[in-house]
Amino acid sequence: MPNGISQTFVFFGIVGSGKGTQVKLLSEFLKAKSGKECAYIGTGEIFRKIAESSENNSDTQAVKEILNSGRLVSDDMTNKLVSDAMEIKLSPDKHTIFDGYPRTVPQSIFFEEKMKFKNRENVKIIYIELSREEAMKRNLLRGRHDDTEEGLAKRFEEYENKVIPAMNYFKEKSGYTIHTINGEQTVENVHKDIIKALNF
Repeated sequence: MPNGISQTFVFFGIVGSGKGTQVKLLSEFLKAKSGKECAYIGTGEIFRKIAESSENNSDTQAVKEILNSGRLVSDDMTNKLVSDAMEIKLSPDKHTIFDGYPRTVPQSIFFEEKMKFKNRENVKIIYIELSREEAMKRNLLRGRHDDTEEGLAKRFEEYENKVIPAMNYFKEKSGYTIHTINGEQTVENVHKDIIKALNF
């Protein structure tokens, strides 16, 4: 990886794939290797901050209501929030990792336009592949009160119907490379495979 070039990464992985851990490990690796900070843009973090904020503008209120009702935040609103985060965090001297975005094809289209506009057209997609069975096992082991078999099955379905097509949108697109990583290994080996795939 040339030291002068800031890289852009997008993580995809079903709930339970260990995506958050791998994002953190890659971020630490990049900082150690290139000395550059790594900006993190994750929709989970963005939504959490809104849910916890005491701000009362119309956007915040709208998102809070949606999150509280368990519905999904619309593409337009998600795009707007991620776009705001990009304006603050994207800079030519930092690597950037996207996590949990894009999650639908319309979000992928918006993301592609933004990357063109920001001159970040060499995007590396890291897809941590995990079977439904293994994902179910891992999530139930975590023992979160909202992780029921029924609830998880619904999330897996949504992932397969929306998120996988959002990732596949970038197949054959110039400037985008999808690296599929076997997520059914130890954390260390998944990290090693990511580094190997990215040619570091």
